[in-house]
Amino acid sequence: MGKTHERIEGRLRAFVEEQPLFFTATAPLSGDGTINLSPKGLRGSWAVLDAHTVAYLDFAGSNAETIAHLRENGRITLMWCAFQGPPNIVRVHGRGEAVFRDDPRWAELIGWFPDIDTSAHGLRAIIVVRAELIRDTCGYAVPFMSYDADRDLHGKRFAREDDESLSEYFAGKEHVAVSIDGLPGLPLPLPPTPAT
Repeated sequence: MGKTHERIEGRLRAFVEEQPLFFTATAPLSGDGTINLSPKGLRGSWAVLDAHTVAYLDFAGSNAETIAHLRENGRITLMWCAFQGPPNIVRVHGRGEAVFRDDPRWAELIGWFPDIDTSAHGLRAIIVVRAELIRDTCGYAVPFMSYDADRDLHGKRFAREDDESLSEYFAGKEHVAVSIDGLPGLPLPLPPTPAT
């Protein structure tokens, strides 16, 4: 039923890149800490960088649990499901980090996402994940669901923000600078968006 893969390549890579949605899971080290599970959409906002590395754009939101957990311990699992076509589930278990706007790697990493207007979504970090375990399983119980289009609400909401107003927005949210469990989250104020 399940198979372990050494690399994200071939049909596995094609599958990951074609999906309109994936999920991230992280947790703090504390045994009674809050586990986080998040859906990630918007086509063009994730990429396979090489056979062992994936990355996705971390856009504006009301929480920063993934960033907080990665800053504390780096553990993350990404999961893609086939809602159309042959059944399949792909999980990438690994170590991740949040690359912020003032990181020297920013310019190179942002080049992996040419098909999405990053200025319209309050981009705050790029999450880079190095795979330690790559598995796919059958997905026989995952239902068929149709993908119609990405919602345009996120872009409409955050396109009107600049760096300063976005930092103010995040500062007003209870769980952006600090996680639900009190871990350091998104560093504020945000560094300026690098010129492209």
